[in-house]
Order: sequence, then C-alpha cells, then structure tokens
Amino acid sequence: MQTNNEKHFWDESRTLLDFSVPMDYERMMSCLDLFIKRYPFLSVTSAGTSLYGKTIPMIRLGDESAKSTVLYVGAHHGMEWLTTSLLLRFINEYCEYYKNGKRVFSINIGNLFRSHLLCIIPMLNPDGVDIEIHGADASPIPDRLKMMNGGEADFTHWQANGRGVDLNHNYNAGFEAYKILEKGAGILGGGPTRYSGEYPESEPEVGMLVNYLRFDASVEMILTLHTQGEEIYYTTGGKCPPKSKNIARLLSQLSGYALSEPEGMASYGGLIDWAIETLGIPSFTVECGKGENPLPASSFFPVYTAVREMLFTAPILL
Repeated sequence: MQTNNEKHFWDESRTLLDFSVPMDYERMMSCLDLFIKRYPFLSVTSAGTSLYGKTIPMIRLGDESAKSTVLYVGAHHGMEWLTTSLLLRFINEYCEYYKNGKRVFSINIGNLFRSHLLCIIPMLNPDGVDIEIHGADASPIPDRLKMMNGGEADFTHWQANGRGVDLNHNYNAGFEAYKILEKGAGILGGGPTRYSGEYPESEPEVGMLVNYLRFDASVEMILTLHTQGEEIYYTTGGKCPPKSKNIARLLSQLSGYALSEPEGMASYGGLIDWAIETLGIPSFTVECGKGENPLPASSFFPVYTAVREMLFTAPILL
C-alpha cells in the first residue's frame, strides 16, 4: 500500500529515525512512505478505515507462509500515541537488522522473518490521536466534539475515537455488565473516555480488527500497547489461556514490568478480554512507561529501551 503522503517529516539521512516527537496520523503515514521506499520486503496494507475515513495501516513483517502470526496493536486511545512511536521504531530496527543480516538479543532476524509473521497496527485510533494532538479542528464535527468534551477546548486527555467511544471498551466481552458500571459512573454518552458505545463493535476501528482476527486463524498471540503503569495484563475474569502465564512471566522479565490483573471498569470490553474469551489465545496488554498520561514525547527513549527486548523476543516465546 503506497500511502502517497507528500509532506516530509523525517531526516532521511538517518538509518534509525527520531521518534521523540508527537506522533500524529500524518507523521506516521509519512514514516511508512519512507519505510516502503527503503524496505522492499516490508508490506503495508490497509486494515480498514476509521470513523473519519482515515486508512488504518497494517505492517506485515515476515514470510506469509510462516507457521504462526503475532499481532501488535498501538494507540487504542488518542492520548497514547507514544505507543505508535514505539512500534514504528521497532519496525525500523527490525528492518535494518533483517536487511543487514544481523542478530539482536541473540535472535537471528532472518530466522525470525521466516518462522513468524508479525502483523503490526501502529495506530488503531487515528481520529482520536489527531483530536488529542490538534484539538477539535481535527474533527469534521468540532462543535459536537467540544460538547462531548464538556465544552472544553483542551483535548489533551482525549482517549476516545471521533464519536466519543472508548475503543478499548467497545469489544464484546462483558459488555452488558460494563454498561451497568458505566451508568453508575455517570457516563451516559460519548465523551473523552470510558464510554463503550451503543453496542459491541459499533465502531469501525474495533469492527475491522475483530473481523480480521475471526478470519485469520494463524494469529496465535496478541500484544496491545498502552500507557502507562509499567504493567502487563494477561488474564480476564480469571481466565488464562494455555501458555499465557509462562509467556507473561517471560515478558515481565524482559521488560521489568510487573504482572497484574485488571480490576473494576478496566476488566471489561478490552481487546485482550475479547481475544482470551473468544479466541482462547495468549493476549497481553502492556502498559508502557510510567507517569501521567499523556506521556510526553521526550519519554520515548527510556520507554522504548524497556520494551525493546520484549518486542523482539515475544514471537519466539510461543
């Protein structure tokens, strides 16, 4: 997929790009244009479109006939665009190691390319990201958006998509139970965070992702990146697929992040909740970095340093 983004945001003389900048949709697409030019073995396809009609890219790294597929997902939430930067830097490094026949963390990237297909969605919620970074003018419904934001012009803490739905509560996993909690918390409609939508999978971003997972039986593991907390969640409602606990322990060792179990409203309607309940595959939420959301772009390097080995190693833990 050629993204045809005309602006140039990147110093193309750099082998590894500088990701310590706010990562909006246009910047991400420009980065992918550069990757397409540099790495002919990398595939960029459309996973679907957002509510506002933005193409949601999926990057495929590996042999299409590989024995297993691992999915990485970033930016469910608008203010968590740092996770997009983390995944783009990982793609950048992976491609350089593969191109030059090098190892990283004792992993032969050529062997990894042949044995595991990595599918990466760096930004599931492009509308929400642009709203968080650029404000209501990034939306075709700015007045409606300001109403959902309590009349405030500051969208710094916007998590939802362009309709005010929190995508990580829109999956069909404990949806009815969550609706009761949602009402008790005074959440009655679209807003910056925690509104689950009118019905499960009501949002195009979630609908396209679950349809992909329903029809691609080769996906054996999911990592979804969020911020913040330096924690890894691997269960839902006490359910834990085979291998999950051992893999979670190894991910914890590789990152230094603590293992945790979701509580309260965080226990319902998320991607890993749905994947564990419906697909029964190891699925992990990785809360990257520590501090107050949104984490600043200046935190990119320490956060990436912590998750880097985990991202390279996770596929071979299956």
